[in-house]
Amino acid sequence: MRKRFSQLGTSLVLLVITAIALVWLSPAVQDSLLTVVAGRAIEGGAGARLHETEGMRILLCGTSSPLPHPTRRKACVAVFAGGKFYVVDTGPGSWNNFARWRVAGERIGGIFYTHYHSDHIGALGEFNMQTWVAGRPEPLKIYGPPGVRRLVAGFAEAYALDIDYRVAHHGRDFLSPDRSAMEAVQFALSSGSTAASRDTPVFEEGELTVTAFPVDHDPIKPAVGYRFDYRGRSVVVSGDTVKDGRLIAQARGVDVLVHEAQASHILGILRKVADRAGRARIVTIMDDILDYHTTPIEAAEAANEADAKLLVLYHLNPPPPTTLIERVFMRGVDETRPEGVILADDGLVLELPPDSPEITISWLD
Repeated sequence: MRKRFSQLGTSLVLLVITAIALVWLSPAVQDSLLTVVAGRAIEGGAGARLHETEGMRILLCGTSSPLPHPTRRKACVAVFAGGKFYVVDTGPGSWNNFARWRVAGERIGGIFYTHYHSDHIGALGEFNMQTWVAGRPEPLKIYGPPGVRRLVAGFAEAYALDIDYRVAHHGRDFLSPDRSAMEAVQFALSSGSTAASRDTPVFEEGELTVTAFPVDHDPIKPAVGYRFDYRGRSVVVSGDTVKDGRLIAQARGVDVLVHEAQASHILGILRKVADRAGRARIVTIMDDILDYHTTPIEAAEAANEADAKLLVLYHLNPPPPTTLIERVFMRGVDETRPEGVILADDGLVLELPPDSPEITISWLD
């Protein structure tokens, strides 16, 4: 009797598995599931909520350095304010995050560059093309220190054929060639910039003001950071720099300081391994990059000296691949700044309500 029940149970299980397999492999079922998924994608994604506030939102759209990482994109920070969003640097792969989160590309207000290393500029062509296709109502303004015109001209030429193809395919009424353009807005830094000075704003629209200031990324010149002020809230983005008094001055009392961080103690280990393996070029690169970035502890010191409410570390070098390496990356930071520090990952969102000390932390999927 037990044997018969066992055989019957096995037969039922096989029958159920076969039925599920037939249904799962059915084109009708597949199309039905695909319709549900497509509907959710088109109706809106995680990024739709980024405009749903009267204050400022900060999105970390790329947190890696030039070294590879399986999920982190290269340097990118977005500030949402006044119904638009503004991007600081467009590192390779960063547009993919905007597309994945389904951010409304047509609402882009401009792009600001800290400097012109490849890991900060690589996705400019995609940002321009994708936001144009999404329905951007005007040419895309690109702000930066001297060099920005050359940068924009180069990407414009590289994408010129692509734009011609899309206009020919979709028609000029749907994709206006005039709106596909990029407009370089070059600004000069104040020659008297010091740790005690406040620099001239490079952008003002409504209640949003963006100020640029020089930082020390020698021999890369010019290199700048940016401060965004909107409705009583503020954020400073460092770009690439050593610990710099001019940045600390700009970040005085800021709500959020988004600062680059390089774990030189980890790079030292990587250098030793490369040396033992006879990888002389890697050894040279590791030696060269040690003197023009900021360690996590130095970034914590800068945040303390500026009295910044929250420190967010990005442009992580090397980008930590595991939780354990994240702990190693942050070694010693607790002793310098016991609280008010986040090691960022792509998708970190900081919400700053207007005229309030509140900072809400969340993550896109």
